[in-house]
Amino acid sequence: MISVHEAKALIANNIQPLSPVKLPLSQANQHILAEDVFAICDIPAYEQSSMDGYAIRFAEANIALELNGEMAAGTNTQLTITAGQASRIFTGAPLPSGADTVVMQEKTEILDGKLVIQDRNLSAGLNVRNKGAEMKTGALAMRKGDYLSPAALGFLAGIGITGVSVFPMPKVSIILTGKELVQPGETLAFGQVYESNSYSLKAALNQEGINQVEIFEADDDLEVLTTLLQRALKTSDIVLLTGGVSVGDYDFVLEASARCGIQKVFHKVKQKPGKPLFFGRLEQQYIFGLPGNPSSVLSCFYNYVLPTLAALSGKINPVKEMEAELSSAYKKSSGLTHFLKAHYQNGKVIPLGAQESFRLSTFAQANCLIMLEEETEQVNQDERVKIMLLP
Repeated sequence: MISVHEAKALIANNIQPLSPVKLPLSQANQHILAEDVFAICDIPAYEQSSMDGYAIRFAEANIALELNGEMAAGTNTQLTITAGQASRIFTGAPLPSGADTVVMQEKTEILDGKLVIQDRNLSAGLNVRNKGAEMKTGALAMRKGDYLSPAALGFLAGIGITGVSVFPMPKVSIILTGKELVQPGETLAFGQVYESNSYSLKAALNQEGINQVEIFEADDDLEVLTTLLQRALKTSDIVLLTGGVSVGDYDFVLEASARCGIQKVFHKVKQKPGKPLFFGRLEQQYIFGLPGNPSSVLSCFYNYVLPTLAALSGKINPVKEMEAELSSAYKKSSGLTHFLKAHYQNGKVIPLGAQESFRLSTFAQANCLIMLEEETEQVNQDERVKIMLLP
């Protein structure tokens, strides 16, 4: 067996980001930019009013002004005001030629058909968005490596960008092994259990913007598993297998992987839960053999799979590590790194009950994992421990 730190280093050293692809903005949410983006025009493309009011020449703010037309957002006809004139204007509309200031309508009055300004704080250029104030033609809009949030997509659309080069989201296949598994809603026969790993894994993948997920079910049969693994490798960047990764008579993940030409990077990690973890690669495809127990699956997913997915798509690992004070003393045997389901709040972390790998009830309440190194045997109350905040 290898240590947790060795396993993470081996994975990191084997991962390369996926090749960039061009996507329309409508499909680029949650992606990472693969190249810099530059503005293709001035934004705004013209001097623009930032509110409803009247466009004037600031030098004439102290005289009654004649009204000359109006400018609304979307107008494609330019208007000119001359000396002694003002124009009605609305938010987003182009400034009339000859105007340099907009006075808000609440600070004006119409007397005898003329505009009288009643704003003592009026200054030249007030309420005017200058041409190129948001972005100049050719300016750097966003950098390679930037995250495309909803606001970022709106910003890029607002400067006329229609598509971007991004790192794609990995395509993932999940292969569920075990003849004892049945779907929720079906009647449980003797010796059967409800399958839950596909639900937690798919939800965790979707949370990271990964929606191309295919799920396969395999009996405890080497030929069946090999065929399904070959099929998954035809379309996937990452394959996640659950169960069948230990050394029992019906554990066929390692042999099926070898038959498919997958290079074993490591098998078995000094950790609890998730000791039988397997990681392999086939050129630029990556295979994780996860233990079948639900808590083991999620612990391994957050420790190893999620950082891999992030690296492939150019992202920063969404699992954040920090330290917190332990709410109560905890003992364990040396030799294995322990990942404890826990809840973090206000600088304190509370280990939850039901830590067994087959029990998911407390994982459903956890917002972090406590990481106790393999050589640790006891941690005292209020002692600081390392935790992993879950996304």
